[in-house]
Amino acid sequence: MELDWGWILVALPVAFGLGWLASRLDLRQMRINNLQAPRAYFKGLNYLLNEQQDQAIDAFIEAVQNDPDTSELHFALGNLFRRRGEYDRAVRVHEHLLSRGDLSQADRQRAQHALALDFLKAGLLDRAEEALRKLEGTSYAGQARLARLAIYERSREWPQATEVAQLLEASGEAQFDVRRAHYGCEQAREAIAQGDQTTGLRILQETLARYPQASRPRILLAQLLESRGDHEQVLDVLEPLFKEGQGAAALAAPALVKAAIGCQQQPRALAWLQSLYAQEGNLDILQAMLELKPQGALNDTLASYEQHLTQHSSLLAAKRWLELDTHSQAHVPAPVHKALEQATRPLSRYRCAACGFEAHSYFWHCPGCQGWDTYPPRRVEEL
Repeated sequence: MELDWGWILVALPVAFGLGWLASRLDLRQMRINNLQAPRAYFKGLNYLLNEQQDQAIDAFIEAVQNDPDTSELHFALGNLFRRRGEYDRAVRVHEHLLSRGDLSQADRQRAQHALALDFLKAGLLDRAEEALRKLEGTSYAGQARLARLAIYERSREWPQATEVAQLLEASGEAQFDVRRAHYGCEQAREAIAQGDQTTGLRILQETLARYPQASRPRILLAQLLESRGDHEQVLDVLEPLFKEGQGAAALAAPALVKAAIGCQQQPRALAWLQSLYAQEGNLDILQAMLELKPQGALNDTLASYEQHLTQHSSLLAAKRWLELDTHSQAHVPAPVHKALEQATRPLSRYRCAACGFEAHSYFWHCPGCQGWDTYPPRRVEEL
């Protein structure tokens, strides 16, 4: 059979033409897709700037479908889902990024950090901790440790919090001496609450030896010793607090009064209180001073409150003066007493300087903003 060269000569140009046409169609489609992806991206950006998050998400989804390999679009979409509270969708986006084999190391770390934030915002602390641990040795290590520290504080895992605080200090992030002293106090409080005073005492003593400038372990140790009847030791523990004039000394005044009376050391403790009162004029210190003074005439106590009122305008002091002065009580109508009681109630609270959360009891760790040492050791009226 002879080869028909005529057909071959015709077929070659036709095949070449068809190939050229197909390539042109592919190029055209690629141009269309490349145009659609940026258009969808900029449309989403415009919606985002106008705070139209629903439309922005739809536009970014369209952009991702047109160009599924663009990691920046995935990051933008995941962050939008997280901001809207759609944490499960944000997790899926970032887990998809982590599953890609072509992702750069920098983007992989970024996706791991974003995934950890998703779990944190969703309240999945165990999964967040696991995700944050994987960021050790990366550029996100410092941020991850701070986030883990917040998790451990929130879940009251004080040994783990101490460990992470040590890592942060070693890396030069910040100083956590005061916070680590609080961690020791929290562990001691938990041991005491469970009836293990021996362990609580040991932890407080170790914490105070490690952080002698911290007020809280000194005050808690004094309170524990007072409950055990070790009055002399209480005075020895509290002496630096009052002699150095630390602001938190007013919080230790009740323990000081009990210990001084218990071991017949009223003059010694009274001298500390008088020195501190001369510096601060704190009403709680004045109350402690009056409890330590020899029981004398009522007029002396009233005179102390009157002298305080001449130097410090105080409704709380006026209320206490009125409660002691029986002659005045007889001439003051009951509605006036009730009004004064209601007016002084909010003034006797403590207020967080960071978030304004108020409480009748003093907090070392604010229940509102979770800050440490954000409560001034003075009542609202005296701020």
